[in-house]
Amino acid sequence: MRKTARIGVMGGTFDPIHYGHLVTAEEALVQFNLDKVVFMPTGRPVRKTHRHISSAEDRYLMTVIATASNPDFEVSRLEIDRPGDTYTVDTMNSLREIYGPRADLFFISGADAVREILTWKNADRFEHLCTFIAATRPGYDAHPGSSTPSDGVPVPAVESMEVPALAISSSDIRARVATRRPVRYLLPEAVAAYVEKNGLYREPVV
Repeated sequence: MRKTARIGVMGGTFDPIHYGHLVTAEEALVQFNLDKVVFMPTGRPVRKTHRHISSAEDRYLMTVIATASNPDFEVSRLEIDRPGDTYTVDTMNSLREIYGPRADLFFISGADAVREILTWKNADRFEHLCTFIAATRPGYDAHPGSSTPSDGVPVPAVESMEVPALAISSSDIRARVATRRPVRYLLPEAVAAYVEKNGLYREPVV
């Protein structure tokens, strides 16, 4: 009998991608015995309209650069090529069609985001689409809290995964670039070179 595919999906703006993202993906790959991790740069995120976001193409290319050396990682253009706002439920529906009903899909995200999943668009569908892997700092509770308004929405499966490297953040890297502080060892050197060459994040953070 054919082995059931186990596919990890690493969602995020990746603005820029950094070692915290890569360590999280590798940890999920090993801990959950995944066949591969698909990095999914967000097209037009509906929850991050409070700040300027780099172009989808820049974020896609940085993600490709960062993951190119790992044969277990791949990068998808599914969200950045889809017109309109980006919703996770639409992405997971599309991936379910691509990989078939027998595949096990795992959506990897930060614990803060996972705690809000019951408020996401069509959250009632996630129970049948995927398992969430909530990347957490040690000692952090990742499961959707009882304070989250659910209105009877079934809670999807959530697995916690501790990742110490999550102290690194894209927002801190952007702020460091804008104020000319060092970012070496926070993200791959090739990504840092791309940021410098294309003049990303030079404006002060607002």
